[in-house]
Formats: sequence, C-alpha cells, structure tokens
Amino acid sequence: MKSAILLHRTWASWLATILGTHVLLLAGPAGALGATPPLPQAVAEALSKQQAETTSSINMLWVIIAAALVFFMQAGFLGVEVGGVRTKNVLITAMKNCGDWMVVSLLFFVAGFGVMFGPSVGGLFGFGNFASNVPADGAGGLGWTFALYQVAFAGTAATIVSGSMAERTKFVAYLLFAMAMGSFIYPVFGHWAWGNLFHTDAKPLLASMGYIDFAGSSVVHLTGAVASLVGVKLVGPRLGLYRSDGTRQRMDPSGLAWSCLGTFILWFGWWGFNGGSTLALNASVAEIIVNTNLAGAAGGVGAFLHARFFSKGNIVEKTLGGALGGLVAITANCHVVSPWAAIAIGLIAAVLHNLSYQFILVRLKLDDVIGAIPVHGVCGVWGVLAVALFGKAELLAKPFWQQLGVQAFGIVLCVTWVGSMSLAVFWLLKVTVGLRVSAMKEIQGLAAYEAADDEPASSASKTSAAA
Repeated sequence: MKSAILLHRTWASWLATILGTHVLLLAGPAGALGATPPLPQAVAEALSKQQAETTSSINMLWVIIAAALVFFMQAGFLGVEVGGVRTKNVLITAMKNCGDWMVVSLLFFVAGFGVMFGPSVGGLFGFGNFASNVPADGAGGLGWTFALYQVAFAGTAATIVSGSMAERTKFVAYLLFAMAMGSFIYPVFGHWAWGNLFHTDAKPLLASMGYIDFAGSSVVHLTGAVASLVGVKLVGPRLGLYRSDGTRQRMDPSGLAWSCLGTFILWFGWWGFNGGSTLALNASVAEIIVNTNLAGAAGGVGAFLHARFFSKGNIVEKTLGGALGGLVAITANCHVVSPWAAIAIGLIAAVLHNLSYQFILVRLKLDDVIGAIPVHGVCGVWGVLAVALFGKAELLAKPFWQQLGVQAFGIVLCVTWVGSMSLAVFWLLKVTVGLRVSAMKEIQGLAAYEAADDEPASSASKTSAAA
C-alpha cells in the first residue's frame, strides 16, 4: 500500500514538473518574471496581415453564401407564381422566371453593374467597371464577390414583374423588358441609393443626403412593383376576369400549395437577402436575421387575422402576401430597429397589404395576378418610411423629421424614375413587338415558346410533338 502511494506521488511530482517546465518554456525568461515581451515587429506585422486575410476570406464566404440564398429566391418566386396562375399557363410562367434570370445576368454583367456601382458621374449614374473590369479592392476588398451578390438582387427586381403580368403577356416582350430593367432602369435608381457601396468615396444622389434603404425595400421591391403597376395597366386584364356588370370573378389558381412552398423558399432566401447586406460576417448579422424572421412571421399572422375577421375572402393569398409584405417592409430597416419594432413593422405591413390588395385588385380593377403590387409596392413604401419611424436615433443619418423627409423624397424619386422609364419601354414594346398575346392563345393557354399569334396552341403542341 505504501509503495502504491509513493508511486502515485512520484508520478504527480513528475507531471507537475513537466507542466511547469512547459509553461516556463512557452513564456520565456521574461514570462517567468511575470512580464510578456513584445513580439518582434516583423512577426507582429505578419500576424496582423494573416488575421486581415482570414477576416476577408470569412467575409467573402459569407457574402457568397448569402448570394446563393438570394439566387435560390428565384425558385421561390417561381413557386409563388406557378401556384397563382391557371394550370394552362404554368409552364410559360416558369419559363419566364428562368428566362429573366438568364438575360438579367448577362445584361447586368455587361452594363448594369457599371451603371449602378461604377465611378459616379455627378451622383446620377455610374460609368465604368463594365463587363470584366471589376477591381478586386472594390467594396472593401470583396470585388467579384460583391458583383455576384448584386446580380442576384438585380434578378429579383426583374422577376417581380413576371407574376403581375402573367397569363396574357408575350414571352419575348417580357424578356425584352427584363433586359431594360437589368441594364438601366434598376441600376440608375440603385446608384442613387447604393452607389457608394463599391467605390466608397462616391457621393450618389440619395445616399449623400442620408437616405437609408439597407437591403432594398425601395431599390429592389418598390422598383419591381412600380414597373409591375405600369405593365399591368398597359397590358390590360385577363379575358373573362370581369363579369358583364363589372364585378370580378375568381380564376382558380393551379395550386396554392406551390405558392406556400414558394413563400417558404423566399423566406429562407431573405435571411441572405438582409443578413448578407452587411457585406461582412459581424455581430449585427444575427439580429438582422432575427428581425427579418419576426417581421415575416408577424406579417403572416396579422394578415391571416385581418382577412379572417375584417376582410373576407382570399385568406390564403392574403396570409402569404402578408408574410412576404412583412419581409419586404423590414428589408430597409432591419439593421436599425429592435426585435419588438420588427414585429410592429410586420403587423402594420399585414394590414396595409390586405387593405391595398382589396383596393388595387378589386376597386381599381388592376389585374395583378399574384398580388405583387401590394406586397412589394405598398409594403416597400412602408418599410422605407419605417426607417425613420422605428429606427434607433443613434443609428440614423439625420434627426427624425429630416430622416423622414429624405426617406419620403427617395420614394418619390423611385416611383417617378421607374414609372416613367417603365412606361416608355412598355409603350415601345407595345407598338413594336406587341405586349399581349392573341385572344385565341390566351383562351387556350400560353405555350412555353412563342408561336404565331394566329396559331392555336393545340396545333403548336402537335407540331412540337411531331418534331
């Protein structure tokens, strides 16, 4: 027994000696005296450089992940739209979502990115960094990572229009408009609000005034909604939507379950939409995503309750639209509001969505097939104003009333620019290639490709099958 105790004490002594020696070796002579010697300058500089490179790599990885989430939102838009149209138009609607991503990706690369983020010309538009000329040190060293993230945003603005004008708009005409959206309509207003994100010394029109739209309630969503409003007005309502007495009749959607799935995908992508707009993986990301999620949840619950007790009909559409409206509304201000404020913003967005849904689609008789204008337009305006109304004073650029005025001015500029340019492009398309398909094709259902207006869709299908 004594030998066992002696052996145990001997091992303990050896272990203590080894650990103590190890600590002294790590600390060095000065460490043994209780002081830590400074690192040699060359070593300190090397460590600092390595730390900066690691931080930069982590930020790039986060923004790439966020870009992938925003890109995945295209699948969400596709789900919402194909679920909201009639079965005979599901395929062409899906094709439009694929097509607009293709053309916007190309046009934004060639021209749109340079107009939006190139060196500013008088604060009005960018000129430079076109095509492959994207400096690696732009946007704090993000370079191409930033460009990738922004093309996903451009695609979102364009695809909003697709759902509003569905079931009667020519495929080619829509793609031509998407090209205009991606090359100059979206980038010009985007430059006014975000033109200093890539070249930080730029002084774009709105940003230099203190305008705040963190992730795009106006830049992306209101832009898409205003273009949708103009397009819906010019293309006209679907055949048979209104009875002889002027009342609106329901056109059964192909499957609102797809719209539910699409809403979930959009919600998931929104975490990258807002969280990635920090352009860095920092301490604010988690709260931004929490605010985003809370606003969407409050919007959905609020819209359901409002539709159930105060606004009869279309409960599913209004609930999904309310959730998306809450997400749109929080997008401008998610970095300057508290979680409780995010819930309030979402609840108010829900009521605004449902009231505007009834007013725009029923009272004004504007045939917005998937209700994009209430979601992205009305709730987008609300989100921009909520920056001043709910934002923490220390995080705003101006005192309350000045900030509110700047936010309102930005909304007016967005509606004016996007509305006038969309009107010009849609009118030009209407008098050249035409906006609307023939009545025969609309009745039979739009094919996934453009056949002649006087060719029945059934014969086009037979020709395709024979080929």
